[in-house]
Amino acid sequence: MLDKILEWDKAVFVYLNGLGIEDYDVFWTTVTNFTTWIPLFILFIVLIFIKYPKKEAFWVIVTILVMILYVGTLTDLTKHAVARLRPNNNEDINTLIRILKNPSTYSFFSGHSSSSFSITTLVVLFLKNRFKWSWLFYIWPVLFVLSRIFVGVHFPLDILVGALVGVLSALFFYMLYIRFIVPSLGLGRP
Repeated sequence: MLDKILEWDKAVFVYLNGLGIEDYDVFWTTVTNFTTWIPLFILFIVLIFIKYPKKEAFWVIVTILVMILYVGTLTDLTKHAVARLRPNNNEDINTLIRILKNPSTYSFFSGHSSSSFSITTLVVLFLKNRFKWSWLFYIWPVLFVLSRIFVGVHFPLDILVGALVGVLSALFFYMLYIRFIVPSLGLGRP
Protein backbone atom coordinates (compact mmCIF):
# COMPACT_ATOMS: atom_id res chain seq x y z
CA MET A 1 0.00 0.00 0.00
CA LEU A 2 2.73 2.47 1.00
CA ASP A 3 4.69 1.61 -2.15
CA LYS A 4 1.63 2.40 -4.31
CA ILE A 5 1.14 5.74 -2.54
CA LEU A 6 4.80 6.64 -3.05
CA GLU A 7 4.64 5.67 -6.73
CA TRP A 8 1.50 7.78 -7.17
CA ASP A 9 3.27 10.63 -5.37
CA LYS A 10 6.23 10.41 -7.79
CA ALA A 11 3.96 10.27 -10.83
CA VAL A 12 1.92 13.28 -9.70
CA PHE A 13 5.11 15.18 -8.94
CA VAL A 14 6.59 14.46 -12.40
CA TYR A 15 3.33 15.60 -14.01
CA LEU A 16 3.02 18.81 -11.97
CA ASN A 17 6.70 19.67 -12.29
CA GLY A 18 6.37 19.20 -16.05
CA LEU A 19 3.69 21.90 -16.13
CA GLY A 20 6.37 24.45 -15.28
CA ILE A 21 7.12 26.99 -18.00
CA GLU A 22 10.62 28.34 -18.46
CA ASP A 23 9.31 31.91 -18.69
CA TYR A 24 8.11 31.61 -15.07
CA ASP A 25 11.30 30.09 -13.60
CA VAL A 26 12.46 33.41 -12.16
CA PHE A 27 9.06 33.88 -10.52
CA TRP A 28 9.10 30.43 -8.86
CA THR A 29 12.73 30.67 -7.74
CA THR A 30 11.95 34.07 -6.19
CA VAL A 31 8.73 32.87 -4.53
CA THR A 32 10.49 29.86 -3.00
CA ASN A 33 12.94 31.98 -0.96
CA PHE A 34 11.98 32.95 2.60
CA THR A 35 13.65 36.34 2.23
CA THR A 36 11.17 37.30 -0.48
CA TRP A 37 8.45 37.19 2.16
CA ILE A 38 10.10 39.41 4.80
CA PRO A 39 7.72 42.31 4.00
CA LEU A 40 4.77 39.98 4.69
CA PHE A 41 6.26 39.00 8.06
CA ILE A 42 6.70 42.68 8.90
CA LEU A 43 3.06 43.25 7.94
CA PHE A 44 2.00 40.43 10.29
CA ILE A 45 3.90 42.04 13.18
CA VAL A 46 2.57 45.53 12.42
CA LEU A 47 -1.04 44.30 12.23
CA ILE A 48 -0.69 42.45 15.52
CA PHE A 49 0.71 45.55 17.25
CA ILE A 50 -2.04 47.70 15.71
CA LYS A 51 -4.88 45.42 16.78
CA TYR A 52 -3.64 44.26 20.19
CA PRO A 53 -2.52 46.20 23.27
CA LYS A 54 1.31 46.22 23.44
CA LYS A 55 1.60 43.70 26.27
CA GLU A 56 -0.74 41.24 24.58
CA ALA A 57 0.86 41.84 21.16
CA PHE A 58 4.19 40.90 22.73
CA TRP A 59 2.74 37.55 23.92
CA VAL A 60 1.10 36.92 20.55
CA ILE A 61 4.49 37.37 18.87
CA VAL A 62 6.19 35.16 21.48
CA THR A 63 3.57 32.45 20.83
CA ILE A 64 4.25 32.63 17.09
CA LEU A 65 8.03 32.47 17.60
CA VAL A 66 7.83 29.48 19.95
CA MET A 67 5.57 27.71 17.47
CA ILE A 68 8.06 28.39 14.65
CA LEU A 69 10.82 26.84 16.78
CA TYR A 70 8.60 23.82 17.54
CA VAL A 71 7.60 23.31 13.88
CA GLY A 72 11.19 23.70 12.67
CA THR A 73 12.47 21.17 15.18
CA LEU A 74 9.67 18.69 14.41
CA THR A 75 10.30 19.08 10.67
CA ASP A 76 14.06 18.50 10.99
CA LEU A 77 13.65 15.48 13.27
CA THR A 78 11.10 13.94 10.90
CA LYS A 79 13.26 14.56 7.83
CA HIS A 80 16.19 12.74 9.42
CA ALA A 81 14.02 9.89 10.74
CA VAL A 82 12.25 9.28 7.40
CA ALA A 83 15.27 10.12 5.18
CA ARG A 84 13.29 10.41 1.94
CA LEU A 85 15.35 11.71 -0.96
CA ARG A 86 14.21 14.90 -2.64
CA PRO A 87 13.04 14.59 -6.24
CA ASN A 88 16.15 16.40 -7.48
CA ASN A 89 18.30 13.74 -5.77
CA ASN A 90 16.12 10.74 -6.70
CA GLU A 91 17.86 8.88 -9.55
CA ASP A 92 14.57 7.28 -10.66
CA ILE A 93 13.11 10.62 -11.72
CA ASN A 94 15.72 13.38 -11.65
CA THR A 95 16.34 13.05 -15.39
CA LEU A 96 12.60 13.44 -16.08
CA ILE A 97 12.04 16.67 -14.19
CA ARG A 98 12.94 20.34 -14.27
CA ILE A 99 15.33 21.17 -11.42
CA LEU A 100 15.79 24.83 -10.49
CA LYS A 101 17.17 24.29 -6.96
CA ASN A 102 19.50 21.59 -5.68
CA PRO A 103 19.23 21.14 -1.91
CA SER A 104 20.85 18.01 -0.51
CA THR A 105 18.73 17.64 2.64
CA TYR A 106 15.84 15.20 2.93
CA SER A 107 12.35 15.77 1.58
CA PHE A 108 9.67 14.46 3.97
CA PHE A 109 7.95 16.55 5.11
CA SER A 110 8.33 20.00 3.59
CA GLY A 111 9.66 22.62 5.98
CA HIS A 112 8.45 25.36 3.65
CA SER A 113 4.97 23.87 3.87
CA SER A 114 4.90 23.25 7.63
CA SER A 115 6.36 26.63 8.53
CA SER A 116 4.30 28.73 6.10
CA PHE A 117 1.00 27.04 6.96
CA SER A 118 1.69 27.18 10.69
CA ILE A 119 2.62 30.87 10.64
CA THR A 120 -0.30 31.80 8.40
CA THR A 121 -2.84 29.78 10.34
CA LEU A 122 -1.75 31.20 13.68
CA VAL A 123 -1.71 34.78 12.35
CA VAL A 124 -5.17 34.28 10.82
CA LEU A 125 -6.48 32.88 14.11
CA PHE A 126 -5.15 35.94 15.94
CA LEU A 127 -6.48 38.42 13.37
CA LYS A 128 -9.69 36.79 12.09
CA ASN A 129 -11.96 38.82 14.39
CA ARG A 130 -10.03 42.01 13.70
CA PHE A 131 -9.65 41.79 9.91
CA LYS A 132 -12.32 40.00 7.89
CA TRP A 133 -9.90 39.64 4.98
CA SER A 134 -7.14 37.92 7.00
CA TRP A 135 -7.86 34.60 5.23
CA LEU A 136 -6.22 36.17 2.13
CA PHE A 137 -2.89 35.55 3.86
CA TYR A 138 -3.23 31.92 2.71
CA ILE A 139 -2.15 33.08 -0.75
CA TRP A 140 1.40 33.09 0.64
CA PRO A 141 1.70 29.44 1.72
CA VAL A 142 -0.13 28.19 -1.37
CA LEU A 143 2.29 29.98 -3.71
CA PHE A 144 5.20 29.09 -1.45
CA VAL A 145 4.51 25.34 -1.52
CA LEU A 146 3.64 25.25 -5.22
CA SER A 147 7.06 26.75 -5.87
CA ARG A 148 8.64 23.70 -4.21
CA ILE A 149 7.15 21.45 -6.90
CA PHE A 150 8.10 23.76 -9.77
CA VAL A 151 11.70 24.12 -8.59
CA GLY A 152 11.94 20.30 -8.30
CA VAL A 153 12.56 19.76 -4.59
CA HIS A 154 9.37 18.37 -2.98
CA PHE A 155 6.81 15.69 -3.72
CA PRO A 156 3.09 16.51 -3.28
CA LEU A 157 2.87 14.21 -0.24
CA ASP A 158 5.72 16.15 1.43
CA ILE A 159 3.75 19.34 0.93
CA LEU A 160 0.37 17.96 2.02
CA VAL A 161 1.77 16.42 5.21
CA GLY A 162 3.77 19.59 5.91
CA ALA A 163 0.65 21.72 5.51
CA LEU A 164 -1.32 19.42 7.83
CA VAL A 165 1.44 19.52 10.46
CA GLY A 166 1.56 23.31 10.13
CA VAL A 167 -2.18 23.82 10.54
CA LEU A 168 -2.43 21.37 13.46
CA SER A 169 0.57 23.00 15.17
CA ALA A 170 -1.01 26.44 14.80
CA LEU A 171 -4.30 25.20 16.27
CA PHE A 172 -2.41 23.63 19.18
CA PHE A 173 -0.44 26.80 19.93
CA TYR A 174 -3.54 28.95 19.63
CA MET A 175 -5.27 26.68 22.16
CA LEU A 176 -2.27 27.01 24.49
CA TYR A 177 -2.43 30.80 24.11
CA ILE A 178 -6.16 30.86 24.96
CA ARG A 179 -5.77 28.42 27.85
CA PHE A 180 -2.65 29.80 29.53
CA ILE A 181 -1.63 33.24 28.30
CA VAL A 182 -5.02 34.97 28.01
CA PRO A 183 -5.97 34.16 31.65
CA SER A 184 -2.55 35.23 32.93
CA LEU A 185 -3.00 38.60 31.20
CA GLY A 186 -6.49 38.96 32.68
CA LEU A 187 -8.09 39.25 29.23
CA GLY A 188 -11.18 37.83 27.54
CA ARG A 189 -10.89 35.73 24.42
CA PRO A 190 -8.69 37.29 21.67
